[in-house]
This record gives sequence, C-alpha cells and structure tokens, in this order.
Amino acid sequence: MSVNDRRNEEWDKNGPASDKESQAYDGPPGMDPDGVIDSNWDEVVDNFDDMNLKEELLRGIYAYGFEKPSAIQQRAIIPCVKGHDVIAQAQSGTGKTATFSISILQQIDTSLRECQALILAPTRELAQQIQKVVIALGDFMSAQCHACIGGTNVREDMRKLETGVHVVVGTPGRVYDMINRRSLRANFIKMFVLDEADEMLSRGFKDQIHDVFRMLNSDVQVILLSATMPADVLDVTKSFMRNPVRILVKKEELTLEGIKQFFVYVEREDWKLETLCDLYDTLSITQAVIFCNTRRKVDWLTENMHKRDFTVSAMHGDMEQRERDVIMRQFRTGSSRVLITTDLLARGIDVQQVSLVINYDLPSNRENYIHRIGRGGRFGRKGVAINFVTEEDKRTLKDIEQFYNTKIDEMPMNVADLI
Repeated sequence: MSVNDRRNEEWDKNGPASDKESQAYDGPPGMDPDGVIDSNWDEVVDNFDDMNLKEELLRGIYAYGFEKPSAIQQRAIIPCVKGHDVIAQAQSGTGKTATFSISILQQIDTSLRECQALILAPTRELAQQIQKVVIALGDFMSAQCHACIGGTNVREDMRKLETGVHVVVGTPGRVYDMINRRSLRANFIKMFVLDEADEMLSRGFKDQIHDVFRMLNSDVQVILLSATMPADVLDVTKSFMRNPVRILVKKEELTLEGIKQFFVYVEREDWKLETLCDLYDTLSITQAVIFCNTRRKVDWLTENMHKRDFTVSAMHGDMEQRERDVIMRQFRTGSSRVLITTDLLARGIDVQQVSLVINYDLPSNRENYIHRIGRGGRFGRKGVAINFVTEEDKRTLKDIEQFYNTKIDEMPMNVADLI
C-alpha cells in the first residue's frame, strides 16, 4: 500500500473533525489550540546569510527589502528546505508568504521547465499576491510562477502551463481542473503548500484539496501555514502529513502588537451608518478598510455612503474578477482610500498603507478578528481597529477579548491623532 493510499484511507476514515461533534481536545500534547502551543524544532537561524541559500535567491531576498528574517522565517525556512513536512503558525503580517516562497525557490531546479511546487490559497487575490512575492524573490533566478485562478481565461491558463512553469499558485477549483485536463503535470511536483490552512480545511475546499492531493506523488512534501490552528484542522493534518515539524505560537501571542483596538457603542444596528459618516473625515486621512459580514451588507453600505456623497469603493466575491482587480489596484495605489469588503479580503491581502480597520459588523467567527485587524499593522507597523458594537454584540466582544487575551477600550474623541 503506497503512502498516498494510506494517507487517503486515513482521510476517509477520520474525515475532517469539523463534520463530527466538536469534542474536548485529546490530541498530541502541546498542540491543543487552547493550551500552550510549542514547537518540536529547536534550530533558529537569525540571519539569511547563514541559511545556505543560493546566491541568486539571497540577492532576491535583499532586493525585496528584507534585512533580517522574522521569527517564523528564522524557525521555519530551514526545516522546509530540508524537506520536512511543516505546520507553521504565526500571526498575520509576519512574513509567512516569504517563508514558503524562499523554501520553494531554494529547492526548485530552474533548468527544468516543469511545475515543482504547488501552492493553494483560499482567494484569488491572495493567490495573485503570493505569485508577486515568488516572482520578486526569484527575480535573479529567472523563476517562472503562474497563478491559476477562477475568473480568468481557461485557454490562456492551459497555454501558459503547457509551456512549463516552475511554481504554480492557485485556488483549488481551477488547479484541480488544470491537473484533470493534464495541462498541469503533477509528476514533478515535490512541494505542496496550503496557505491559510485553517480557512482551506474548515470550509468548503476540503474535498477539492483532497482531490488535488490524490493526484500528487506519494512522497510530496506538505507545508501548512496559518495564523490560527483550530483542533479540527490539526486533526485533518494527521491524514496527510508525515511527522510534521510543528512551529506554533501561543494563542495569546497572536494579537498583533502595535494595533490599538477600540469599540464604539451603537445602540441600534440602523444607527451604525450615522456613526460611520461621523467618522468619515477620520477615515479618509489615511487608508481604511471597513468589514461587513455579508456581500449584501457591503452593497447596501456602499450605496448609502454614495447617496450621501462619500467616496468609497467596495469589493466582494460576487464581483467579476476583472472588477476585483481594478478595485484592488486603485486601493493599492491610493487612488481609492476607503474600501468596504467582506472577509474575502481579511486574509493575506497586504495593503501597506492601511492604518485603520473598522469592523462595521463584528466577525461571525472570532478567528477572523485577527485576520481583519491584522491588515492594519503588518510586520510591526502601527494601526487602529474600531469595532461597532450593538447591545447584541457585547457578548461577542467580550469573547474576542478573552480569546486573544486583549483589552478593547471605548474609542476616545481624539482617535484621529492616533492614526
């Protein structure tokens, strides 16, 4: 029985834990999401020069603007490069993307025009962003990286893949389609990376990921990255990882330093709009992201802000890919300053200038809180998060405070001075 057959049988037998009743955690010690989460890998390398990386890759790293590896990079690059299966957890904005991009670029053979690493991400925007990082870091190696995402021309994808690229990053549906059509040849893929693994394994992607995984070589190296690792995700990983190196941080360390968190008490849901309009001048001095829980609410809020002559743009998953690209470009370049969106944008979209996040709705799942406010203070940058809280939300806010061991204060009058 091959390793993959065994992995598949495990998968089918255990199934994802989220399909069962959630039980008290009884997995391996040190992996309980509510306990102290530790690591079984001791090596820490605090300098890129000491990682034995290819000369051209080092040039790419320094040209990209990195000087010293972040905490997760110091711990996770080496085991990834050595070929271990790795589960790496670190907060948003600490350089997870570069961690696996550097590991991939170190291991691929650019003289072989075949896909050697496959990265899956939950959203098209995140896939495109990862592609940019891989291309930038691999600039001096002439590494080819293609993004396989829905909403783009299938023929164009097939043509690009058939000419041969070294790294493919994509969303599960399109990647599976390309492997099925044999445009993406899986026989040279030696690394399989799941970014935002908690999102990927606990949502509707699980079956698609499994379908892709079945088509890969039995000895493929698996790397999982995420800011949160709920028990159900750790459970699923047992099915398809071999003795993974675990590099996980304590849950209470997940709250981002440098982000000031406030709440505004809004007695009734329909008063939130007025509150937001009052805050508008504060928003537009910087770049702000406003999160709503549903696509319908995004559209409603955008329409009502426009009616009152406020300039805002909006983005959610029902939009055409081309429209999403244009809006992201406008926001990245700063020509649009206030963006209203759903959790689609909460993960992995690195917009450098964002220093204010407003939760118009508190997130329906507390794990997404860090992904949202993490947009506002990436890698040590300062930021402010403002949460609109109605009577019904008070309990949720308390829950978020306890979960992240943090304090969310009432918003002061001079909030503009803090941004």
